[in-house]
Amino acid sequence: MNLHEYQGKSILKKYGVAVQEGIVANTPEEAVEAANLLQQQTGTGWWVVKAQIHAGGRGKGGGVKLAKSLDDVKNISEKIIGMQLITPQTGPEGKKVHKILIAQDVYYPGVSETKEYYMSVLLDRARGRNTIMYSPQGGMDIEKVAEETPHLIFKEEVDPSAGLQGFQARRIAFNLGLSGKAFKEMTSFVASLYNAYVHTDAALFEINPVLKTSDDRILAVDAKVSIDDNALFRHADYADMRDLNEEDPTEIEAGKFNLNFVKLDGNVGCMVNGAGLAMATMDIIKLSGGEPANFLDVGGTANATTVEAGFRIILKDPNVKAILINIFGGIVRCDRVAQGVVDAYKAIGEINVPVIVRLQGTNAQEGKELIDHSGLKVHSAITLMEAAEKVKQVV
Repeated sequence: MNLHEYQGKSILKKYGVAVQEGIVANTPEEAVEAANLLQQQTGTGWWVVKAQIHAGGRGKGGGVKLAKSLDDVKNISEKIIGMQLITPQTGPEGKKVHKILIAQDVYYPGVSETKEYYMSVLLDRARGRNTIMYSPQGGMDIEKVAEETPHLIFKEEVDPSAGLQGFQARRIAFNLGLSGKAFKEMTSFVASLYNAYVHTDAALFEINPVLKTSDDRILAVDAKVSIDDNALFRHADYADMRDLNEEDPTEIEAGKFNLNFVKLDGNVGCMVNGAGLAMATMDIIKLSGGEPANFLDVGGTANATTVEAGFRIILKDPNVKAILINIFGGIVRCDRVAQGVVDAYKAIGEINVPVIVRLQGTNAQEGKELIDHSGLKVHSAITLMEAAEKVKQVV
């Protein structure tokens, strides 16, 4: 589950990570009130207006602006709220901005220059270690840094059984070229950030930029946070942070029926029971000359209700030219799934794309006979290759 910047920063603050202060607003009027309040709390005279969407590169798309007066705050907010923000991570369709963050200006003048760094914490599955990735070259062009100067991207592996050690935090600060007060602040920042990552069951914490201010403070100016969905039962307060406006409507609908659904860009819809079988089915679709339009796992207890819901969700995609249902009857009986397909087909009415149903396992033959004698325009198959051939014929 992805979080907005302001939500991520609120979590970071709970774990002692110093952040750029800000207040979220839904309207230009709320933005002005937030700017006034922020001025009273921090003394800031300038403000940064930031669009809140689940995508990076907001500055490049015009979603981050500096306001030097309250009038600027209102005018900029009016332009950003409601805009369709297009960034390198949103795709050409962009995302609509529903709320903004009014943040304090932390790039104030002082005795030394400000400096931006990059830092993230994530799991390296191949190594079985949590990893802190960081760079002395942070900011909007971190992707270019990784591509053109990979030697400026550092990694610090952390043994999850031992946790982050003090020497590791100091090594990170040293590699970033810090000294004195900034060095001490960075070691504390790293330790608190890693602690937040572990205790929130996060999949990712990405701070870009981490800022060294002109008075040598270390602050998180941005926060991209993703929480592991499987751990939300331990964090009910985080589950409440979910923003449905940022998610695909079909994926939201699938969740209501406990369906695991991910929309893709292909032309063959697939409905399968089991994640491994779903991956194999997607491979078969590609080998047959098609492209999978989705990943849809109905689970081990598929019935008429879930099958019908799966049908309706797949058919909402206008690019779907055929549907492949691939069921292995282990826990669930194939004849029950077949009856579910027939019932769902009748409940939905006319389905204008070919439907191929491949059943294997418990009562597979009985299930095939139900499909064959249903009178519906459904193609049945027993083997995976037979299903692939039928997909190839209709795509």
